[in-house]
Amino acid sequence: MLFANPFKDRLPTPAEALPGRSAPITQPGPHAVLDSAMAPPFAEGAEQILLGMGCFWGAERLFWQLPGMITTAVGYAGGITENPTYEEVCSGRTGHTEVVLALYDPARLALDDILQLFWQEHDPTQGYRQGNDRGTQYRSALYCSAGQQLAAAQASAQHYGAALAKAGYASITTEITGPQQFFYAEEYHQQYLHKVPNGYCGLAGCGVAYR
Repeated sequence: MLFANPFKDRLPTPAEALPGRSAPITQPGPHAVLDSAMAPPFAEGAEQILLGMGCFWGAERLFWQLPGMITTAVGYAGGITENPTYEEVCSGRTGHTEVVLALYDPARLALDDILQLFWQEHDPTQGYRQGNDRGTQYRSALYCSAGQQLAAAQASAQHYGAALAKAGYASITTEITGPQQFFYAEEYHQQYLHKVPNGYCGLAGCGVAYR
């Protein structure tokens, strides 16, 4: 008899979460497109934000194309398990969602331009899914630096939420919080759609303009 996975529709408690491991599962090298370092130390003055939009393959490709983007990487954040693997995250028992780390030069790229792309290129009203991809690891999320970045993200959600409501959509379910620990995904996931140009991309926005 087959049993449904309960962690497709709810996050695990700390007692239910997988234990993970103390060592990172990968040591990221240079970005396959931008040829920049994907791991710290980063340049002074650079800012970063973590963005969850469902499957991280297509989302990362969106952001590495922005002028002023220093580097991007894909990984896991917002959960409990330390240094999880992709398979563990997909089980729902880590609490993480798939995210893109976007490191940018604020003198060349405005945070609001990043947020515009984030809101317009996925459906932030779907809860624990994104299109046909169902599970807590596909939830919409913004993990921000404390202070101005977090305030800007919250304000952008109110702004876009009003536009979505006017178009007949449900309320935004995006998780918006302060800093979260980021765990790099396996090397084969990094810049996946550059390495596999015809690979899967499940992104689909709501067709509602941010501006």
